[in-house]
Amino acid sequence: MQNGLPYAPRGQVVGLLGGSFDPPHAGHVHITQEALKRFGLDEVWWLVSPGNPLKDRGPAELGRRMAAARAINAHPRVKVSDFEAHAGTRYTARTIMALQLAQPQTRFVWLMGADNLAQFHLWKDWQEIAARVPLGILARPGDRIAGRTGKAAQVMRHARLHPRASHLLGRSAAPAWCFVNLPMNDASSTEIRAKGRWR
Repeated sequence: MQNGLPYAPRGQVVGLLGGSFDPPHAGHVHITQEALKRFGLDEVWWLVSPGNPLKDRGPAELGRRMAAARAINAHPRVKVSDFEAHAGTRYTARTIMALQLAQPQTRFVWLMGADNLAQFHLWKDWQEIAARVPLGILARPGDRIAGRTGKAAQVMRHARLHPRASHLLGRSAAPAWCFVNLPMNDASSTEIRAKGRWR
């Protein structure tokens, strides 16, 4: 791994799951494994961010979160990366652009929960993100409707793949997105912090 960037052979399809992972938990592992199965991905990279621009309070120290992410994730096709810290990017659009410049031979798919799709239109340069990479949306308990009816979903409705075609997402040209429902797993970083089991 160089500059926080995992190696990917030419033509591989890599799902990107970004976040603070503060802390990483079974819910992250669950959606990652489902994404590998559903979206035709060769690998998933966890992009552990230095900090979330949409959150006022900073996360735990990056090295600690990286170590915890590696400890919880034993899947051979999942890699943990601090690429954003090396690249100096804070926003997803810039991170994706930097990744595509660094590894133009790799096909990237941005992964996110339906809760993030509901607020996707608030992200900086969200339409550029959608134009650069396909989006794999994983619906967790309690957030299915808001994501599917939100502003971003309405704007991008012409580019939506049917869930039965989800395995084609990784080879689809952007803009393209697919919304899949997952089995229940309601683990939450916020709840883990609130119960005092982290920090």
